[in-house]
Amino acid sequence: MQLFFSPTQLDHDPKKEISDGKLVDAVEVPKRAEMIFDALMKLPQIEHKPQQDFGLAPIAQVHDRAYIDFLAAFGALWAEAGRSGEGFPFVWPGRDFRTDRVPNHLDGKLGHYSFDAGTPLTDKTFGAAYASAQSALNGASALLQGDQASFALCRPPGHHAGKDYYGGYCFFNNAAIAAQYFRDQGAQRVSIFDVDYHHGNGTQSIFYDRADVQFLSVHADPMDEYPYFLGHADEKGVGQGHGHNFNYPLPLGTTADALMAAIEAGLAEINSFAPDYLVISLGVDFFEGDPISQFKLTYADMPAIGTLLKTANVPTLFVMEGGYAVDDLGRNVAALIDGFLAG
Repeated sequence: MQLFFSPTQLDHDPKKEISDGKLVDAVEVPKRAEMIFDALMKLPQIEHKPQQDFGLAPIAQVHDRAYIDFLAAFGALWAEAGRSGEGFPFVWPGRDFRTDRVPNHLDGKLGHYSFDAGTPLTDKTFGAAYASAQSALNGASALLQGDQASFALCRPPGHHAGKDYYGGYCFFNNAAIAAQYFRDQGAQRVSIFDVDYHHGNGTQSIFYDRADVQFLSVHADPMDEYPYFLGHADEKGVGQGHGHNFNYPLPLGTTADALMAAIEAGLAEINSFAPDYLVISLGVDFFEGDPISQFKLTYADMPAIGTLLKTANVPTLFVMEGGYAVDDLGRNVAALIDGFLAG
């Protein structure tokens, strides 16, 4: 299995985030990627490959160009405003506000292009997010060239990012970019299976009206957990996308048996859809020790999850998403991938 990761992805290095109404230490930190990389490289089947630069064009196939330009310009805008540290929004358009115009003021721009207050922007965010998307594109390219599996160590993660907004520590939707790249290179059908404690709201939104990209997600019930406003079981897609969106919300405190059953249900839908490629948005924040999550899976459960995912029997790209128990993160991911490779 080829592993794709660029050191540039470490440049996004926020020190603080807003959580529970307080400014606290950031949890989406460079060490996450470093721990995963080191653990995966200990697996004999893993080979780290240098990254090809696919440019902005594949990113712009998913994300609004004005949004991309905002992220690229943020560092300069922040400096021109005489500000330092991380940037956070504090005002968003409400239900009856106008959203057809992007404000000139930086604070208005931040609110326009975000959906939460807990995702810090820095002058290095764009470069790191760009490199993260390139990891996903390289992983997709490896499958298009005949590999049966690849791993994109995407950091920052991506599944909360929509077409023209960021949030949930996510800026570019790496899984969506990879799925669209598969389509643009001739694949007829692509499935994205989001296996993460949090719902992949951005990915769902991007493909909600499409029949060519199937989206499935197992996650904590949004009635009780972030992102709260998407991820319910009755969200089935609209228009041509109806019947191609599947959510499996699970209660807080979920253990391995229930998560595995939800994964099996998703795999049955994937089998029916018969995709050419499968993108797995992988987060291991369902681990019992994760600081921002409330599932109860253990390290011992990880190999079985990987083995189960292998039964899809489709060329598979893993795209890294969540997981914030930094000291356990690398071994959890490696155990899951080891189970997949042994399956």
